[in-house]
Amino acid sequence: MQKLFDSELKVMELIWENEPISAKDVSLLAEEAFEWNKNTTYTVIKKIEAKGYVKRTDPGFICTSLITREEVCKAETRGLIERLFGGSKKALFSALLDDESLTPEEIDALKKMIDRR
Repeated sequence: MQKLFDSELKVMELIWENEPISAKDVSLLAEEAFEWNKNTTYTVIKKIEAKGYVKRTDPGFICTSLITREEVCKAETRGLIERLFGGSKKALFSALLDDESLTPEEIDALKKMIDRR
């Protein structure tokens, strides 16, 4: 899976939340949310379409996603673990557990997730 850049992820979020949605409506939402012009939004749509993440169909250039939010989250998480923790999930969990902002409830939830595995 190719990496989604921040702008591409923003457009994917708009599509996931509203699909099926016309490219025009995506551009209107992007203008409202991010103050983007129509050309910027259309360029980003073309990029994510070229990556195979969105399909546009006529009439009206209706956009529908070809990947799920969950697939993107998993891929981004794998990339994060590779880039920042040398591929070690243990190192990721260690960093989370060293974080003083974790509540006892969050720590308990993490323990339960591990136990279910």
